[in-house]
Amino acid sequence: MTAEAPLTAAEYRDLLSTALEEAPYADTRPPSAHTLFMPDSHRTALYVDTTVVPGGRGVGKTFWYRSLLDEGLRELAATEYRISRLRRLTVSPGHGLAMLSDCYPSPQVLRSLAASGDTYDIWYAVLLNALGEPELRALPNWSDKVAWVRANPEPAQRTVERADREAYDKNLVHLLLFDALEHLHTDREQADRLVGGILRLALQMRFGTRSIRLKVFIRPDMFDSARQHFPDASKLSGYAAELTWSRTDLYGLLFHCLGNEDGETARRFRRINTGGWESDPEGTRHVSPLLLRNDEDSQTQLFEQIADPFMGSNFRKGRPYTWLPNHLMDGQGRISPRSFLQALLTAAEGTHTGYRNHDRALHQQAIRTGVQKASQRRVEEVSEDTPWVELAIRPLAGCQVPIEKQAVLDMWAEANLPAELAKDSARYAQADEPRLVRTGPRHPDDLPRLIDELEALGVMTPPRRDGRLDLPDVYRIAFGLGRRGGVPRPKV
Repeated sequence: MTAEAPLTAAEYRDLLSTALEEAPYADTRPPSAHTLFMPDSHRTALYVDTTVVPGGRGVGKTFWYRSLLDEGLRELAATEYRISRLRRLTVSPGHGLAMLSDCYPSPQVLRSLAASGDTYDIWYAVLLNALGEPELRALPNWSDKVAWVRANPEPAQRTVERADREAYDKNLVHLLLFDALEHLHTDREQADRLVGGILRLALQMRFGTRSIRLKVFIRPDMFDSARQHFPDASKLSGYAAELTWSRTDLYGLLFHCLGNEDGETARRFRRINTGGWESDPEGTRHVSPLLLRNDEDSQTQLFEQIADPFMGSNFRKGRPYTWLPNHLMDGQGRISPRSFLQALLTAAEGTHTGYRNHDRALHQQAIRTGVQKASQRRVEEVSEDTPWVELAIRPLAGCQVPIEKQAVLDMWAEANLPAELAKDSARYAQADEPRLVRTGPRHPDDLPRLIDELEALGVMTPPRRDGRLDLPDVYRIAFGLGRRGGVPRPKV
């Protein structure tokens, strides 16, 4: 029997473009069996008793939130991760991006409710609503529901106790999910109070009931910030599991996307040099072999059929398999899969445009351009989530890193950064757009502590041995800072 011919560079390039086309917009695309990829490192986050799931932008918080709300996807996760309790859940949304006024208050309503008293009562009302408390559910407005909670503490507690007892007797767990907490409130202080209320309720249910649990998907900086309003939140750290992505996870995701694309090219990809794929009976979901999910040698061998072997004329410039994720890490060593796939999509399109006859699907220069584009997207994201970061880094544009700490402090003082941050704070406090949320900094007048906050966000790396500060490439490039021998800034 004649061996099947390998995919050509053009076929790989087209497969990359089609399979990754929607990758930058994953938050707006509901998960499905077709797209469900389950890294080994995420297993702990799906434990029913894991209460807090920290993760940065684009790491999968919303993906897992939506997947857990879907009974079919929960079954797939229960099988893949061998977590049988995922089959014995009653799941309800406690907060998310979707407009579900029957389940939780909208951002506009939250602004009013947060100003009227303890934020814990808001989320207690959300929980009671999910548990089916009849008197509360009959009330039309969330303001009335919250008022009922405050006026009826004993009936509210009896509802929780009854729901807990009945679920325990049936070997079930009520799970309330929270996501998109960055959209809770336009004001930093109020957002922290609201998150603090969620964490208080989560802690009470974790230790006060046997069968009622909350799972809170949250950005790490918001989790840290909310602890100021709820010091006991530190007790939840033992029930937290961060969503992280290793290098093998990222390439496993890439090959999953390629193997689950429609069409003959994807079918050939699954057959050639990558045998061992498993498909469901309907042929709609394909699971890659373990070697393509967990083994760096196997992943490297396949990726070097797709990309140039080196990032220059020889190995001294680096190999794409390691070079690409290394240049997409933030200062905490974290990598967003969205940035990774965005860089690969840009590289495929750039190779098609500028190097169409190249003998690999991805030209090394197009990969560099992909990192530049991913950097721009990452800076846009961090500027949306924490707008003050852009104000802090802007005075450093044009500098070379690593850079002396005192030089940074001097440039901030010359730019009168505290005043700019105060002006920015006032702008967000007056914002009418409910999704425009400011979440920092905590100490705008203390410039050395701003450095600590930037390090915690991953925008800066911890100081080098000589005390100099650095920015990882995923932020440095788009923010306009240089590095000798590094990926160049995009040409304007």
